[in-house]
Amino acid sequence: MPPHQSQVCVVVIGYDDAAHVTDAVRSALAQGPAVREVIAVDDCSADGSADLLDRLALDEPRLRVLRRKVNSGGCGSPRNDGVDAATAPYVMFLDSDDVLPPGAVDALLDAAAGRGAEVAAGLCVRRELPSGREVPWQPELYAKAALVKHPSRRTHLVHDTLCVNKLYRTDFLREHGIRFPEGRFPYEDFVFTARVLAAGPRIALIPDTVYVWHVRRGAERLSISLDRAGVGNWRSRITAHALSYDILLAAGEKRLARATRARFLDHSLRMYARELDQRGPVYRSEWWALTRAYLATFDAGDLALAPAPGRVVAQVVTASEEPRDLTRVKEVAARPARLRPPYARLADGTPVWSADLTQVTLEHLLFRPVRLLPVAVDAELRPRARATRLRLRLHELYGRMADAAPASVDAEFVNRHDGAVGLTVTARFLPDDVDPVDDGPGSDGGTDSWTAEAGVDLAALGSGTWDLRLRLRFHDGTSRETTAHAVAGPGLLRRSVVPNGRHGLLLVQPYATHAGSLALRLAPGWRGMTTVVGRRMRRLLH
Repeated sequence: MPPHQSQVCVVVIGYDDAAHVTDAVRSALAQGPAVREVIAVDDCSADGSADLLDRLALDEPRLRVLRRKVNSGGCGSPRNDGVDAATAPYVMFLDSDDVLPPGAVDALLDAAAGRGAEVAAGLCVRRELPSGREVPWQPELYAKAALVKHPSRRTHLVHDTLCVNKLYRTDFLREHGIRFPEGRFPYEDFVFTARVLAAGPRIALIPDTVYVWHVRRGAERLSISLDRAGVGNWRSRITAHALSYDILLAAGEKRLARATRARFLDHSLRMYARELDQRGPVYRSEWWALTRAYLATFDAGDLALAPAPGRVVAQVVTASEEPRDLTRVKEVAARPARLRPPYARLADGTPVWSADLTQVTLEHLLFRPVRLLPVAVDAELRPRARATRLRLRLHELYGRMADAAPASVDAEFVNRHDGAVGLTVTARFLPDDVDPVDDGPGSDGGTDSWTAEAGVDLAALGSGTWDLRLRLRFHDGTSRETTAHAVAGPGLLRRSVVPNGRHGLLLVQPYATHAGSLALRLAPGWRGMTTVVGRRMRRLLH
């Protein structure tokens, strides 16, 4: 028998997912002879999922179906059942609503066996459905093949908390007693990953795409990662983060433990902070209290490791007993971060968050490279029949913009579906206190903002959803890529119909994303208008 045949067990877990579970199992079976067995664990479904699997198993000897008698309430218990039942030397995991792309198992097995690694990991892509847009998860980890001889040598490994894009040596998991939390325990991946890293495995990294994570935002039952409307989700996330930290610290892996806290600040805290202004007052108060209590367990070293935006959000939450400055917090938590006015200082010139929260200091803004500064640009898009105008206003930031001297901006409209740039317009920045006909570059030293304006040919974009991305250029030769804050006001951020020579009509909808950035929806012609309005009504009803 060839060396790579019959080496892997794929554990597929599912609960009431009859619409997708067979696709998941088939994608595992289609991996070829390297897969010895597919163990499908049904978590006491009531929709006939187990019967579908049983029928599939009649014609597929490699498929075994395990039926749990009582629903576990989570993902950990059924995965543990699968590992306990596995007979193959290697095991990997697959959720019922996702799929393995062709060649995934072979790629991971080649890496694990060829490099003598206990764990092999590859790239996961998040595929938005129904659009099909794919976003890579933690791509910097998987840019090229590598062997990490001990996790502490690559602390960024803690940022990939997924268990499904990895292949594990079965006896490694059993020898170290590595299991998922039992029962209802959201974010069980965090804990499992911490236990794996704490055991100090050799980890082979590969650039191949090995897992397709389906993101169905319109599903009746949202996944745990998407169902963030209740504060219980945040409480569960904090619990999983805290346990992960404790596991690594107890194993003597202080660097990895601290890296998990940096991950919390840079990823989890920023993600939930961006959504705070959309929540009700009760949620906000509970979220704020939970977050302050958890952040109280952090020390200065934990904060120092985190990128500046997450650190600033943490300092604002810690400094105030009640939720405050939510719109500004949302902008700082955005990717890339934006710090909007007002810009306060202490008497000695030290930048601070505000006149009320002077303990949140922002000295780093005086020294960070321009390309990393949280510059703030306001954007107004005014659709017109003859000429749609884009107006961008760049704010001063503690003198750093004046020093760099704003020159011009490339404004790109990027398709939300495939990431393609549909249109780029370039405009020159002029200080707001200088006559528009003045040709002088940069600032005269007294302005607190610069404005650039350009025409936008909406017909060139056609239909779809478009994000606005900016590349700011300065006279000192530096540049900064960022997004723009969507300005609300009379005639702004409202749906309008614009006559167009190419399409007859264009339905134009500028809007603010969850992070407050300007984006644009376009639908050409009467049919497009009907489609957009119908989709909007369905979202409202849902």
